Amino acid sequence: MTTFSNQVAIVTGAASGIGQATALAFAQQGAAVVVSDVNAEGGQETVTMIQEAGGQATFISCNVADPNEVEALIRQTVKTYGRLDIGINNAGIGGAFAKLLDQTLDDWNRMLAVNLSGVFYCMQAEIRQMLTQGGGKIVNISSIAGVRGMPNGAPYSAAKHGVLGLTKTAALEYVRQNIRVNAVCPVYTHSGMVHDLMNRAPGMEERMRRVIPIGRFGQPEEIAQAILWLCSDENAFCTGQAIQMDGGLTAG
Repeated sequence: MTTFSNQVAIVTGAASGIGQATALAFAQQGAAVVVSDVNAEGGQETVTMIQEAGGQATFISCNVADPNEVEALIRQTVKTYGRLDIGINNAGIGGAFAKLLDQTLDDWNRMLAVNLSGVFYCMQAEIRQMLTQGGGKIVNISSIAGVRGMPNGAPYSAAKHGVLGLTKTAALEYVRQNIRVNAVCPVYTHSGMVHDLMNRAPGMEERMRRVIPIGRFGQPEEIAQAILWLCSDENAFCTGQAIQMDGGLTAG
């Protein structure tokens, strides 16, 4: 029997990058996967990849910044598969690369709406459903910017710090109800968001790579494996943790 047989997982932001790799990994391990994103074309591509590999998946569009859409996502998931065992709250956006005084209120509000409030809305809806089932697992995708400052990225860093606060608090509140809540904090990982950042100035890619002691960017599949481990039964004693997938960046 594969690791996640008979379990249902939602992965938000699953049209590309870490979200897509995570959706594929859960499906390969036997889970039925709800692929969710605002990018319908990319989301459907992820579903097709899963189905062509023999897995089970459905696409449901959702803007996580809208609590009504998040509630609809959970309702449709339960209607389709009967339950929800795993919530991977990955959907997120990048922001303006500027010092704090040059950040606009629009940039700030948009960043928090997606990267922090979106996680809050998803956790609320997921936990309500999991309480009716006797348990579940949630993994929130934070960032290395959630455990240290990020010059020229104040809104992003603030949102990702907030995700860790939500993770730790919910873990303590619901651990006795058999709901485990953890987070992963990746450093620069190959994705559309990181590639956009690389292209902002000549030499940016090399400057980004130099800060990572291991000497390279992360691969989405590496982050996905950490997420699967956090959700596995073999990891049932771990909750409220933020796993830093950073190539050694925070070791020094």
